[in-house]
Amino acid sequence: MLQLHQQLQAGRFPNCRKLADELEVSSKTIQRDIEFMRYQLGLPIEYDQLHFGFFYTEPVTHFPSIGVSEGEIVALFVAQKALAQYRGTSFEKPLKVAFQKIADGLQDKVAFQWSDLESSISFRGLGTTIADLEMFETVSGAVLKSHEVTFDYRKLGSTGYEARRVQPCHLGCIDQQWYLFALDLARKQLRTFVLSRMRKVQNARTRFHRPADFSISKHLGDSLGVFTAKGRVKVRVRFDAFAARLISERLWHSSQRIRDLGEGAIELSLELASLEEIERWILSWGAHAQVLEPTALKNLVRSAAEGVLAAY
Repeated sequence: MLQLHQQLQAGRFPNCRKLADELEVSSKTIQRDIEFMRYQLGLPIEYDQLHFGFFYTEPVTHFPSIGVSEGEIVALFVAQKALAQYRGTSFEKPLKVAFQKIADGLQDKVAFQWSDLESSISFRGLGTTIADLEMFETVSGAVLKSHEVTFDYRKLGSTGYEARRVQPCHLGCIDQQWYLFALDLARKQLRTFVLSRMRKVQNARTRFHRPADFSISKHLGDSLGVFTAKGRVKVRVRFDAFAARLISERLWHSSQRIRDLGEGAIELSLELASLEEIERWILSWGAHAQVLEPTALKNLVRSAAEGVLAAY
């Protein structure tokens, strides 16, 4: 709608077909936007039969501002603070510009002080990854437009890069790390790629049809993070009284069940598809956690603990 407004201001007589081609949407979408601008925002838009396009019947200096509630302002501020972890990276400048544009378009309907919010709400990121903005824009644009992507990728533990061509389905930030979920055309499987391990990223401009049944929530439903596998395994972990309260205060996974063991201790039960991430998570609790089930996970944690002991 902002692009449509700019063309109307410039007297370019935009029409639905041309705008649909430029913005890569349907003509019906443009028509709905025009109707919304005309009837909901009260903009003086009419169609010129001679120029085959729309125009403003009277001068319009600014696009109508957005009316929001105080709760929505706070929600916007929380989102901005959550993105503050990218301060000092190539994302900082475009994020500032984007939030400034949103703030400039808000109506002065509510009374509050930004300084009050600044002192009341904050976020702190640990181990933030630094992704190249140009690469991120290329990948995100390909995801949105369903374009195939080519890049070189270095797997964790590998010393060299491998050429990949994929059909990107989803781009997600999980635990402060950006991941691309895409169909690897050579391997004919849905794979997960870490953006910071990619280089020479290019939009191949080849369109593809995203699977209608793809759902990131279903894909990661049995995962504690991003690792997926076939089947499900039941995990039981005992936490002592010190860790029990911390564990009970958060939802770690949709399958979690907590059982009181007495004297402040608890048992946490989960059903996961992979032991990859739960192993590292359990180790992060040190002696406060004890694996009860399965045996495979016990062995993984024991082996890692022995390795740590040997290092010291």
